[in-house]
Amino acid sequence: MTDKTMAVDEVVGRLRSGMTVGIGGWGSRRKPMALVRALLRSEITDLTVVSCGGPDVGLLAAAGRIRKLVAPFATLDSIPLEPHFRAARESGSFAMVELDEAMFLWGLHAAANRLPFLPVRAGLGSDVLRVNPGLRTVTSPYEDGEELVAVPALRMDAALVHMNRADRLGNGQYLGPDPYFDDLFCEAADAAYVSCEQLVETAELTKDAAPQTLLISRHSVTGVVETPNGAHFASCAPDYGRDEAFQRLYATTPWPEFAERFLSGPDEHAYQSAVQAWHEEQR
Repeated sequence: MTDKTMAVDEVVGRLRSGMTVGIGGWGSRRKPMALVRALLRSEITDLTVVSCGGPDVGLLAAAGRIRKLVAPFATLDSIPLEPHFRAARESGSFAMVELDEAMFLWGLHAAANRLPFLPVRAGLGSDVLRVNPGLRTVTSPYEDGEELVAVPALRMDAALVHMNRADRLGNGQYLGPDPYFDDLFCEAADAAYVSCEQLVETAELTKDAAPQTLLISRHSVTGVVETPNGAHFASCAPDYGRDEAFQRLYATTPWPEFAERFLSGPDEHAYQSAVQAWHEEQR
């Protein structure tokens, strides 16, 4: 068995400009934000990002790091449209492939199974095919002869996901209400990095939780990073909820001002300290 523990900066050190990077979580929920912030501290750019977009997409878009985004949406949940994503998209700073959520899911399935595409009904009769002229349809080879959308595999160079707990071998556990697509992100990528709220011994993963919470298996994981509060300001239920006050600040503050105060420090500790100082000011 291999100890796969890494530091945040070690993960980013394995990424390169021009890569296709998948980011797990959903909207403003259980996003690997500590890894995203470390990515912002690097010089990495020109990324193709695959994500059920939330503040991860907003931060990277505002910082000019995205060349192309593949996503079904970009939302902060309690704020319907991610404002920094919207501003960057309206300015035309990156290309976008917008997929129906079901198409996105089966694109991940195709990649995880090393298939070039999977046929789905999702998208038929909608504008998805119009706004994505590169998508193709296929005809069933069987008697039904049904026309289906051929969703291309969403292969990635690297995936970043956040779990509630993990062990040093790369097994990851979620304890919240939804697995999202994090296991598929890991299986669809050439390398997968799991950040977690807490590193525990393997036996602890099943001590007080059902086996189905063991979402991510070590065979699909390259590295594991312990990052307490690492999903902030997104939620990571049941460990903590979304920091709604700080999210509102993020959504309403001009990007240069927000980045200078909260993202210009040398490490994740500087970010967490800046957030704590801001909350203390509000009391």
